[in-house]
Amino acid sequence: MKHTLADVVEIDLNAEPPRPASAELRTLYREEGQSSRRQDTRQGMWIAIAVYILFSITDLLLVPDVAKHVITARFVIGTIAFFILEAEVRWNASADVIDATCAAGLVAAYAGWLYPSMMTSDTISISYYMVFGAIFMMSVNLFFSFQFRLSLIASAVILVIFLAALQAFPPVDPSYKLAFGTFCISCFVFTSYVNWKLNQERYKVFLNALEARVQQKEASERGDALLRLSNTDPLTGLENRRAIDQRLRDYWSGWQKYGTSFAAILIDVDFFKKYNDCYGHQEGDRCLILVADALADSIERHNGSIGRYGGEEFIVLARVETLEQVAELAENICRTVENMGLLHQQRRDGMSIVTVSVGAAFTRSQAGTKLEKIIHEADRALYGAKASGRNCAKLFDPNDPHSSDESENIAALLKIATSQNLVSLVYQPIRNVSSGRVDAVEALMRLKMLDGTPVPPGLFIPIAERTGAILNLGYWAIRTVCAELLVDNHVGVVSVNVSPIQLKTPGFATSVAAILGDTGVAGGRLAFEITEGLEMEMNSDILRCISDLKMLGIRIWLDDFGTGFAGLSWLRLIDFDTVKIDRSFLHDCSTPRGKAMLQDIIGLVRNRGHKILVEGVETDEQLELMREFRIDQVQGFHVGRPAPPEDFRSPPPVDDLTTRLRRPA
Repeated sequence: MKHTLADVVEIDLNAEPPRPASAELRTLYREEGQSSRRQDTRQGMWIAIAVYILFSITDLLLVPDVAKHVITARFVIGTIAFFILEAEVRWNASADVIDATCAAGLVAAYAGWLYPSMMTSDTISISYYMVFGAIFMMSVNLFFSFQFRLSLIASAVILVIFLAALQAFPPVDPSYKLAFGTFCISCFVFTSYVNWKLNQERYKVFLNALEARVQQKEASERGDALLRLSNTDPLTGLENRRAIDQRLRDYWSGWQKYGTSFAAILIDVDFFKKYNDCYGHQEGDRCLILVADALADSIERHNGSIGRYGGEEFIVLARVETLEQVAELAENICRTVENMGLLHQQRRDGMSIVTVSVGAAFTRSQAGTKLEKIIHEADRALYGAKASGRNCAKLFDPNDPHSSDESENIAALLKIATSQNLVSLVYQPIRNVSSGRVDAVEALMRLKMLDGTPVPPGLFIPIAERTGAILNLGYWAIRTVCAELLVDNHVGVVSVNVSPIQLKTPGFATSVAAILGDTGVAGGRLAFEITEGLEMEMNSDILRCISDLKMLGIRIWLDDFGTGFAGLSWLRLIDFDTVKIDRSFLHDCSTPRGKAMLQDIIGLVRNRGHKILVEGVETDEQLELMREFRIDQVQGFHVGRPAPPEDFRSPPPVDDLTTRLRRPA
């Protein structure tokens, strides 16, 4: 069984990245620059050999009587060193081996030059010419990037050779030997010290670069983890709506550009509310997890994508070529859940196990150019499956006039909803955790049929958004909120859910300003709750509209944070007054991982400076947990159920709940 998001993504912002031990660092330092060291030493040796041979000119000028032997020695040693070096490079010898070869070559070059040069009869010239040994010492310590130990050994050998030659020199003034001996020893000490410092600096540069890479890797991993957090459903571990919407855009783009057809399949757990009410929320969550696992396994061989689309609804996207393949996949999904045999005794439709209704749509040349079209068709097919008795799969048929009856009837109903008084508002309290008082209420829209049968918001709101009816309903809701509660100061603040379509509509902020002006209500008493959906894209029009609304004093709240309906990018781009954390995170707090995940999200929001409101408080234990976490506001059936406006038009008595909320932590 898959687990919650806390199992999928674990983020410890204070965790230190692993650091290698000192010995490991030294080994890593030697191994990391092998290729560049080999190349640098090789090129440096080429230059050294060329310069070594060019010094034949000074041999002709200073020791002409033995120049022939000295020059011959130069060419022999230089040639041997060159071919040994190239052979080691060809055999892919390590950088340490090549460095040692070059150091030995430099020592041999010095000895090979000095020995025949001292046979000259011009003792004055050679007495000064000997000092050129310092060049070899500087080459070992400064010109090449040898390790300190190798440089020290090579330069010490050169020093010993020089001092031995100085002692073997024909009798001269002792001050000469003292001066030149002191010079050579000083040169050895100085260049060795500089070499040691250079090696220390190289090692520090390596450590700094390694630390930068470790920090970059850590930041990248944290970014990946946060991305997974924003794209993963917290309950089932499947992709959330945000992620699946992006996949839908990718599938759609592939169909538009390359003709790669695909199917969109919506899956709804039958009578899930009854299951939740009967067995409890924990068993309801367990049911959704088991169904999600089974669905993921069933579509794995089709190389498709599956996500939780909200509540008990899932969506599958799969590349298929024919309608028959779509029908087979949809039917397979339906039978997979049925074969699980999960007990559900509250259905009252002749079944006693958990089943799903499936609606599928397939890309067609007549489907138009809008991305939402295929989801709309799958949605209509899904409701067709429900109307056919559930536990079945329906494929959208554009030629079947009955496939869209329910949604089309609701769409027609929405056109007359306000004029026929078919739509109304109820209000759910939002309580301050510290004082226990009602800080605000949320306006919730209700719709009924002409015969009085209620229509679930989850059914008519998407249809209102697809048909554009949400615009008139939204203006009606704002005006009604002002008239019912705000004009006479029955409550301080009322929050209204605002669709992304409304924010995209030109002049929306102006229309809201006109309503506030007509009713005489200050903008600061209204809050707009924004929930990201399929229609939402973070474009300049939306940001400009939100900015205009804030200029009116209207508070902007982010709804359903953490479910995928609201992305982390929103927190970066918009200064929200309040962030509402989705109820699923609170319900997951029965486990240590779920509690840790909620604390992480609270910390993330709190660090941004927003007020925090947690939805779904349904028990005393959850309320106490909110007090422990120092949450600003809570909402849920335990602190207040949705009620008509009349219930808020007179000050309510201080109830036991308010007293408990006031109790100090």
